Amino acid sequence: MMGMREIELHTPLSEREIRSLNVGDHIFISGTLITARDTAHKRMIQYMREKREMPFSFDGLALYHCGPLVKKVKDEWVVLAAGPTTSMRMEPLEAEVIEKLGVRLIIGKGGMGDKTRNAMKRYGAAYGVFTGGDAVLAAKHIKRVVHVEWLDLGIPDAVWIFEVKRFGPLIVGMDSHGRSLYEQVRVKATENLSSILETFNNYQ
Repeated sequence: MMGMREIELHTPLSEREIRSLNVGDHIFISGTLITARDTAHKRMIQYMREKREMPFSFDGLALYHCGPLVKKVKDEWVVLAAGPTTSMRMEPLEAEVIEKLGVRLIIGKGGMGDKTRNAMKRYGAAYGVFTGGDAVLAAKHIKRVVHVEWLDLGIPDAVWIFEVKRFGPLIVGMDSHGRSLYEQVRVKATENLSSILETFNNYQ
């Protein structure tokens, strides 16, 4: 794993900025962050395949796997909690979203699969891990709700456009060079297990 760095990012994100990130870096992002879970992903794919105009743009922005808890106070939306959703739910659809919608940074928990990792490498995107269980902390970094789309999907599954300040810290779990923190941990765990079993067998 590369040495950990702390990096401030501001949207719109350039491919060059994303390509400079390495697995293990800690990042804080300010600017525009858009939520989308599996239901919204399915609708986005449908829009793209039907060549319909998307009511929002991900170009250079961060996509957050999140079903926020939001309520309306007078005429304004207030975010009460905004913890990450397990990202593997979006694995079947994320590569196409990265390819066609210009997403530069995906935020979630639990990591993603090889299909998404390959798309990140090809198109210049990265995956940032936000610690699960910190939903209230996440909400504190959301300065305001800029807009909401597809409320017919329900509040958690709608597409929320947030203005955020120093949202994080996020750990780069997958970078644009094909490296994965999850794969490194898996390989290390396998090596450790093999070593333990070998030692055990030598005592037999």
